[in-house]
Amino acid sequence: MSTTRLAQAIFEPKTVALIGASGDPKKNTSRPQRFLRKHGYTGRIIPVNPGRDEIFGEKAYPDLMSVPEPIDHAFIMVPRDAVAAAIEQCVEKKVVTATIYSDGFAETGDEGRRMQEAVMKIAREGGVRVLGPNCIGILSIRPSLALSVNAVLEMDHIKPGPFAIVSQSGSMTGGLLSRGLGRGAGFSKLISVGNEADIGVGELTDMLVDDPHTGAILLFLETLRDADRLAYAARRAYAANKPIIVYKLGRSDIGQDLAASHTGALAGADEVADEYFRAHGMLRVEMLETLFELPALIAGQKPAKRHRVAVLTTTGGGAAAVVDRLGTFGVDVVPPPDRVVDNLAQKKITIPRTRLTDLTLAGAKKEIYSAVLGELLASDHADLVLAVVGSSAALHPQIAIEPIAEAERGGKPLAAFLAPHAETSLGLLTNAGVAGFRTPESCADAIRAWRDWTPPLAAGATDAKKAAAAAALMKTMPGKQINEYDACKVFAALGISSAQTAVIKDPTENAGVGFPVVAKILSPDILHKTDAGGVVLNIGDAKALEAVAGDILKRVKAKHPAAKIDGILVQRMEKGLAEVILGFRRDPQVGPVVLLGAGGVLAEIYKDIALRLAPVGVDTARAMVEEVRGLALIRGYRGLPRGDCEALAQAVVAMSQLATLDERPVADAEINPLIVKPEGQGVVAVDGLIVFRDN
Repeated sequence: MSTTRLAQAIFEPKTVALIGASGDPKKNTSRPQRFLRKHGYTGRIIPVNPGRDEIFGEKAYPDLMSVPEPIDHAFIMVPRDAVAAAIEQCVEKKVVTATIYSDGFAETGDEGRRMQEAVMKIAREGGVRVLGPNCIGILSIRPSLALSVNAVLEMDHIKPGPFAIVSQSGSMTGGLLSRGLGRGAGFSKLISVGNEADIGVGELTDMLVDDPHTGAILLFLETLRDADRLAYAARRAYAANKPIIVYKLGRSDIGQDLAASHTGALAGADEVADEYFRAHGMLRVEMLETLFELPALIAGQKPAKRHRVAVLTTTGGGAAAVVDRLGTFGVDVVPPPDRVVDNLAQKKITIPRTRLTDLTLAGAKKEIYSAVLGELLASDHADLVLAVVGSSAALHPQIAIEPIAEAERGGKPLAAFLAPHAETSLGLLTNAGVAGFRTPESCADAIRAWRDWTPPLAAGATDAKKAAAAAALMKTMPGKQINEYDACKVFAALGISSAQTAVIKDPTENAGVGFPVVAKILSPDILHKTDAGGVVLNIGDAKALEAVAGDILKRVKAKHPAAKIDGILVQRMEKGLAEVILGFRRDPQVGPVVLLGAGGVLAEIYKDIALRLAPVGVDTARAMVEEVRGLALIRGYRGLPRGDCEALAQAVVAMSQLATLDERPVADAEINPLIVKPEGQGVVAVDGLIVFRDN
């Protein structure tokens, strides 16, 4: 079935069957029929109820097979145990798509999940596409289709406009609609996805990219279920100049099971989600209000190369409320340059040379405000202008609001925060296409999202030779997790050097490694060797090594009597300018990621990391090296010796190649620490971990 045909059946059906329709206006199951007519649906409505001949003036049928005409879309509202039979009728009737409102499926546990799978098996084999189950329904304004049980549709009029919402929370759809309408937003589509047993957020977003009535796509997400399809849709949306703005729950790590490695703790689900949205050109917001207030700020825009913000205000306190928050986000607020100050001086307007252009006293005139705003918008010292308005927004909109609405923006983003409650002025800004904000928090959130917005990133290429070498090695290494010695062999095959190393089975053996050395327990079952008493540094001679090795074995066996011990790893002590953690993880929602961060035992405490979808190219890897704050020490900070940042970037590229290995996919991999030596001397791995994914 083509995407176009499916989209037509979902949003523009000629015939809708309401299975389980009720004639009692007090029941939820009466709502879709009433709402369809109330909001102007012009197609054929067919109530299906074996106990009624007529419902709300429409002829009713006992079942789908009794309906004499084709059906595009069936809305199923029967008890859970009757849903399978309803889907069977849809199959026999060749219905294109069915929305299942009925609940009690996968959202309730294992039994419900089994029933959902049974229903979906019938639908898949019969060629019926399904929205839901546990789906509250959909709303299309243009063309009109209010196929939903959502009580918010009792309202008489819904403003048409460019916003489409796709929500994984059915209970939030009404709230999102009402919040948007309260901010002057207009809508094209509103879709609840329910359990996403078949049609999901990604596929629906892809349809909306081609919808002529949709200009921006707003996503309310609880998780990511079809990341690949959403990524594809997001890249199409970016090319079509239809921004995708995401509000996703899950900032907290409460209840999250961490992976075996430090990387699993550092690259948590939400950090990975942030990078996923960024990599595919989507914008993520922290506040619901920003969903509806941000689109005007980025309308017609592409991501900026620089992100300098100029601030004009008639209220110092109001501006500080936004700017202070921008400071916590690291947004660069810049003062006016001399040429702007001089140009205004020629017009007998004096402005301060501070980062806040405060006109609290001098700017209570439209001509002054207009002149200053015009200069800031025309100047190339700033990439976005923020106008903050005080009491005049509520009492005298002609002073500052009219200049903002009338300003020649020249393609530059313009944001306006109104300190007082001033709905009339906000309406003026909305009508002028200016992004108006009601709170300093949502204003700062929108500017931060604009700053973080990037074009979709290109994936790095596969190094087939190195990937093949690593894959061949891993075939010879049994078990789900391999020990440090074998892991470093794999990393070496990928192009990451490791320290001179030997393995001894008995403390009296000669390791053949030049002193000083470090001795470490070698076991695939012990992840944190230091905590187990399995690491001793700076061993100076063979006699000391023999004693240390014996002590390590005793301590580890006492703490981990069931652990598989492969011996003692003896490794030449390595020194460098910095220790980093370099990790790889196959995230269950978005797929492979590579991570670079400040290393050593404090890696999880600092969480100073750069994260990207894998594989990456060398330019992306270099950007990651620049992004980690702690690595300023090896980037020549204040004349300190430079580390080999290029070799580090190449190591990031090499680690990311694990994403390309499909025959025996890696779940987690890590080098911690990776020693960064002085410029030109490379990097060296001194500890490693690889965990394979369960097949």
